[in-house]
Amino acid sequence: MNRGITAFALGIAMATVGVHAHDDDKTKAIKNNSAKHQDHATALGRPGEASNVSRTVEIAMNDTMRFKPSSIAVSKGETIRFVVKNEGRLKHEMVLGTLQELKKHAALMLKFPGMEHADPNQASVEPGKTGELIWQFTKAGKFDFACLQAGHYEAGMRGNVIVAAARPTHGKGAGRADHSH
Repeated sequence: MNRGITAFALGIAMATVGVHAHDDDKTKAIKNNSAKHQDHATALGRPGEASNVSRTVEIAMNDTMRFKPSSIAVSKGETIRFVVKNEGRLKHEMVLGTLQELKKHAALMLKFPGMEHADPNQASVEPGKTGELIWQFTKAGKFDFACLQAGHYEAGMRGNVIVAAARPTHGKGAGRADHSH
């Protein structure tokens, strides 16, 4: 009987070696993607601080695979608090990034559908819950956001942020705007 238990334990141990190898590959892919994800986020700006929030923008996500609104206008230098509400029955997320990086990340999520990540440029929200994302937009241009849960990006769950160059402040007591940035 001890031989049977030993053989069973050995079988379990050998089986978990294969599982750990797969987990190691998945962990490497997640870590590599997270590093790349952090890199592409810098193309948009940087994580914002609550004390510097310029305004709050509410975003609704739903199971029709859409964001409302799907387009947001901000000014360069603004720090935005995104309040992200999941009105659906599926988990959704809002991830800020460049279109190219969002596409790459969406492909990775299809390979590893249960993958969890927590980066400062994203908010994952369970059904019926609300999340928050604070971001400072330091560069002008058109940037993107998407839900990268498996299949959601492909179904059209994406939007954009148009960042306009900051307008100079003129008026009584206002100095000349610094345009050297």
